[in-house]
Amino acid sequence: MQGKVVLITGGSSGIGYAIARAFAAEGATVVITGRDEGRLADAAKRLAADWIAADVSSAADCARMVATAADRHGGLHVAVNNAGVLGRPGPLADLDPAGWAALLGANLTGVFHSMKYEIAYMKEHGGGSIVNVASNIGAHRRIPGLAAYAASKAGVSVLSKAAALEYAADGIRINSVSPGATDTTMSFLPGETPAERDARLAPSMPLGRVADPDEVAAAVLWLAEARSSFVAGHDLVVDGAASA
Repeated sequence: MQGKVVLITGGSSGIGYAIARAFAAEGATVVITGRDEGRLADAAKRLAADWIAADVSSAADCARMVATAADRHGGLHVAVNNAGVLGRPGPLADLDPAGWAALLGANLTGVFHSMKYEIAYMKEHGGGSIVNVASNIGAHRRIPGLAAYAASKAGVSVLSKAAALEYAADGIRINSVSPGATDTTMSFLPGETPAERDARLAPSMPLGRVADPDEVAAAVLWLAEARSSFVAGHDLVVDGAASA
């Protein structure tokens, strides 16, 4: 990754931060984005990375973040579209339409907005690699109470495959990663301890534990680098056999 410019949405915490750390360790120039400027600045300082405040649900913000990252660092070689939210769990009929729209806006429309401008730049500058973070909840398994989240993440997986077909001839490899339960704040219910979380998730964890964020980051890094040069249109499931 020496000499490569990598843009990571939602890179200030959780899986996104682990991904940013993995690319930085490989010598990439890392640019993280998110909505919280304070959190971004702190994470970027720890990573020795750059940061750009952006809300992926805004097409204008995504156009600006891609242009700014490329202008500041002389290119854009890899993009990891990780930003997303879980939303409030609940039965489908109880979902608030505004909450549905906000979740889809962050998780699915945000990936569309990001890819739209990343692809346009890469197409004009010799290609690149895009990895979108989906979820094993959606395309691979379902959990009651998470219908909106599942729909959004299944959409990310399918959108990635469709885009991979459209832009393979332009030298742009597009893939996705579908993590299972991972040791981040998103895996906890309000007030839940790590032990309580692990007990709740135990029936769905064949390997006996949740993933470490670094394990998901390693999968993203592999999909982005030259060792996976013939892998495109693939959704790599990283869930410890939970959806097998």
